[in-house]
Amino acid sequence: MGRQLTEMLKGTLEGIVLAFLAGRPAYGYEITAWLRDRGFSDIAEGTIYALLVRVERRGLVDVEKVPSEKGPPRKVYSLNARGRADLDEFWRTWSFLTERLQQLREGGN
Repeated sequence: MGRQLTEMLKGTLEGIVLAFLAGRPAYGYEITAWLRDRGFSDIAEGTIYALLVRVERRGLVDVEKVPSEKGPPRKVYSLNARGRADLDEFWRTWSFLTERLQQLREGGN
């Protein structure tokens, strides 16, 4: 699954992270660990942190700095209303694409 999985993941990773944050607030390492636990072992922490910077700049998440026992405060991300709307659009788009791909797979046009 190597290259194809990597390419497909690039296009869906933001939606996956937003879906995770819809369930609960989290910081970058928690998100990375959660993804790895679910089989996305090749995801680098840097990839997640860069994605979190992008969604923060786009106003899709709220950020709270929480004291850490080790080192500087952690940035904890939570999905806000704008992020929920973006996630809803992601799921609509995902449904559209998966339905069309299933039709193709079954030999339909």
